[in-house]
Amino acid sequence: MSIHEKTYLTIEELISLPTLSGINISEDGKNVAFVKNTADWAGNKYRNHIWIYEKSQGCYALTTNDIEGTSPLWSPDSRHIAYLSSVGDGEGKKYQIFVESFDGLGRVQITDEKEGVSKFKWDPAGKGFYYVAQSNESKQIKKRKELYGDFEHVGKDYQNHCLYYIEIKNINECPEDSSYAGKFNVKTVPHQLTDGKDFHIYEFNISNNGEKVVFMAAPSPSGEDEQNLDLYILDIKTAELQKKYVDKLLGTSVCISPEGSKICYSASIREKNYYKTHIRDTTLYIYDLYSGELNQPLTDFDSTIIPIRWTAKGILIKWQNKTNYLIGLLSENGPVEMLSEKADGFILDASITQEGNHLSYSKAAANETFEIYLDEKKITNENSFFKGKLKSNREVISWKSTSDLEIEGVLSTPVDFDPNKKYPLLILIHGGPNWASFPIHSGCFNEKYPVEQYIEKGFIVLEPNYRGSSGYGNEFLKANYRNMGIGDYQDITSGVDHLVDMGFADKDRVGIMGWSQGGYISAFCSTYCDRFKAVSVGGGITNWSNHYVNTDTPYFIKMYLGKNPWNDPEIYSRTSPITYIKSACTPTLIQHGEKDARVPTTNVFELYQALRDMEVDTELIIFKGMAYSSDQPGMNVAIMKQNLIWFSHYILGESIENLRFLD
Repeated sequence: MSIHEKTYLTIEELISLPTLSGINISEDGKNVAFVKNTADWAGNKYRNHIWIYEKSQGCYALTTNDIEGTSPLWSPDSRHIAYLSSVGDGEGKKYQIFVESFDGLGRVQITDEKEGVSKFKWDPAGKGFYYVAQSNESKQIKKRKELYGDFEHVGKDYQNHCLYYIEIKNINECPEDSSYAGKFNVKTVPHQLTDGKDFHIYEFNISNNGEKVVFMAAPSPSGEDEQNLDLYILDIKTAELQKKYVDKLLGTSVCISPEGSKICYSASIREKNYYKTHIRDTTLYIYDLYSGELNQPLTDFDSTIIPIRWTAKGILIKWQNKTNYLIGLLSENGPVEMLSEKADGFILDASITQEGNHLSYSKAAANETFEIYLDEKKITNENSFFKGKLKSNREVISWKSTSDLEIEGVLSTPVDFDPNKKYPLLILIHGGPNWASFPIHSGCFNEKYPVEQYIEKGFIVLEPNYRGSSGYGNEFLKANYRNMGIGDYQDITSGVDHLVDMGFADKDRVGIMGWSQGGYISAFCSTYCDRFKAVSVGGGITNWSNHYVNTDTPYFIKMYLGKNPWNDPEIYSRTSPITYIKSACTPTLIQHGEKDARVPTTNVFELYQALRDMEVDTELIIFKGMAYSSDQPGMNVAIMKQNLIWFSHYILGESIENLRFLD
């Protein structure tokens, strides 16, 4: 088939591109479990299924059809696989722990938590599970409902996540003629290990000897309390719980040394109070539980580091370096042994054996989607999805913005790209802002904008890693402090100028789009200037003052703007798209999830009405039942089609009549 007979992926095919996650390697290094997320078009939903790789059989699905699974974990003896699977119907569906044995046991439900299980780990001895689940509703609240009806005391009524342990009869210890043969004996009542404690557990880990559990917990599950994590150590034998005072903003990742004497975690560089009004920068710490000594082993790493597992050979860590995500083994005195290439790759997930001898990870090389590897051998073939299709070329380019700041971005061009031709240009802005765009093909990173279809229509697409993006060092991460919108605009328009100067971007046919923080920047560009022919605002912020009192994370705004709107109204005004509404003239499509708590719909209704008052072409679409993302592939098709129609109309001159019904 010639290049002229091939097509790029359709919108439905883009959404059908599987995503891989949840990798877990067995301790014997022979098997890998992972989660494959695919679109079920008949049921209009996404399904998560557990897949297994065995050296003797290759890859196969462990869960199929309506039985789904996530978070797979091999047992310490590598003979059983545990995972979370939903039980119940409708809104009553909750995740419970299930176990499947490779000894003919079949599928067995282990827990029966009313509100479901959020996280779990095997007991290192294989005799049970530690897991996190919501605490039961208090008797006082139940009585209050009976007497007065249901109401919420804001900031006070919540159910925290607690740590539990449930024991199972280890099938490996049962005689073959035992009555337990082929069964797990599950205790009917799990033991709550943090009974009566007023905190919400985010992440936990267990020492290899099973004597200590370390976890990160906040006072409540509210988004505002995510910046108030504390570090706890639980002694399993004595039930003693210690809270370690750490005057830093803690990340949620934590691991413990095999013998349980030290812990490794990521945290802010400066004291906690500093970040009430400043952007966080982070590093890695190792804490000795007995001596109290605190070490910072990677002072020369200018990047956020995520600890994954503490092995006999060192700590498996992951970090971002510009548009690459890398992994390595960290020894306690600082040196890092690279376990991945130094460039040209995004490692999304990794799992290593306790002895550190075997490794599995998912990686996308440039211009590819993710594949899973076991000890450097590729064990999946997901890129076959592109067989017989054209695929846009994605490369990293750079340019200079204001103050001589170097900005990188990902440029997508067609297979038959001609640098002597002028192309209409679309700018796609990532969210965050503490995130980035990468030169890979992955549906999990872009579920709302059909880049391949834009390319087929004749556009080229630029995804700028504007100031504030991750992976470029802490100073770059903080470069949009009290400069939101304005600094972003400068980085983006300088990128447009760069492509125009190179001769292949048409300065009169440029559009811009993005979701969340990308939606905010798009809204800012919609009102701040007349440089763009069309704009699409997805889940965007319009008015920082209004947003501050409606979002579930007002602390985020203070970190970037420095103060609250009552003490510094000028910075809130200067960085808000609505401030410049009288100069707005760019046709603007607005898309938003009805139930987005992070960016409530008050933002978009204000922008929509203001644009109408200014007689600017605008359309507003509210997606029912959707928060930040949709769990319905059909809804994501609608989001993508609306964007394709919008830019094709205002930049290419095509019809807009089917925007409403998407025929």
